[in-house]
Amino acid sequence: MVKAIQIGLGHWGFSWTKDVIPNVPTIEMVGYVDSNPDATKRVQAELGIAESRCFLSLEAAVKAVDADLAICTLRTEAHYPVVKQCLELGLNVIVEKPFASTIAQAKELVALAKAKGRVLMVSQNYRFQPAPIAAAELIGAQKFGPVNMVSIDFRRHAPSQGYRYWDMPDPLLADMSIHHFDLMRMVLGDEPKRVSCRTWNPPASPFGHHPIGVATLEFEKGTIVSYRGSWMSSGPVTPWSGEWTMDCSEGEIIWSSRDHFMGKAGPDRLALRERDKDAVPVALDAIGLADRMGTLGAVAHVIETGAAPARFSSGEDNLHSLALVQATILSASRAGEWVEIAEIMA
Repeated sequence: MVKAIQIGLGHWGFSWTKDVIPNVPTIEMVGYVDSNPDATKRVQAELGIAESRCFLSLEAAVKAVDADLAICTLRTEAHYPVVKQCLELGLNVIVEKPFASTIAQAKELVALAKAKGRVLMVSQNYRFQPAPIAAAELIGAQKFGPVNMVSIDFRRHAPSQGYRYWDMPDPLLADMSIHHFDLMRMVLGDEPKRVSCRTWNPPASPFGHHPIGVATLEFEKGTIVSYRGSWMSSGPVTPWSGEWTMDCSEGEIIWSSRDHFMGKAGPDRLALRERDKDAVPVALDAIGLADRMGTLGAVAHVIETGAAPARFSSGEDNLHSLALVQATILSASRAGEWVEIAEIMA
């Protein structure tokens, strides 16, 4: 069992406390931390957590309990200072994406984790779903030969769906697209080389910053990805992972994942279409721990065994996904100019 402290009990953090952590059998909770006393009182009142396990500071928690892991579920701007503090105190860490606001901060955290001999994992929960896992295996096995091109569409209409972050800078690229960028890397088994991106804000939009974007991404092996994302689309809603068409030399791999919408949830879907033939649906294997439960189970496995499972999103690995976010944002600010990933990682 891995003894854990959760830090950050706000809206999303409470979801972790209630819906995720109790479903991972290798996690034993020993502490809950939030600087807002109302947040700690809520988990006590609604979830029956003992007052003795709730703290207003990480320092107080570490002094009172013996823990191996910090589960950091805070707002993005708090990730860097809190994760740094956790690592300095000798804790392993799992943190929500993006795990830092800049590449420099992220590199510092990765280096600190290495120096302390601790595990730093970013909770890229979209990796822990049946369809992208199957797609990655099919691409790795060259089911239809080399990849020619990948097309991805993500569509949501935020005003009618209650999206709250109207004033967030880069609400598409920084908050949503990082999931899609990370999946590109995982499924292709490749790293990005350069990107070109344009973003905009349509008339009558409630967003203060650009909620729509189109990007072209070139990967090291030569694969080109065409990406289109929108928080203001009036078209059919896509699953959260988007709709993917992976065109290969002998056929297509077509898939979507995390089909959750307005209280409903559907299964992941994947189909194979040989060239000049109809698409054939493929049955997907269930996975033991999916989504956020999968990320938490994965970090517990590494702490207990020292062995990283497949598709493990370490802080070092996730630098490349964070770099894609920074590169697309920079490209958009330069009216679509190509940006080299090496420039961002330097």
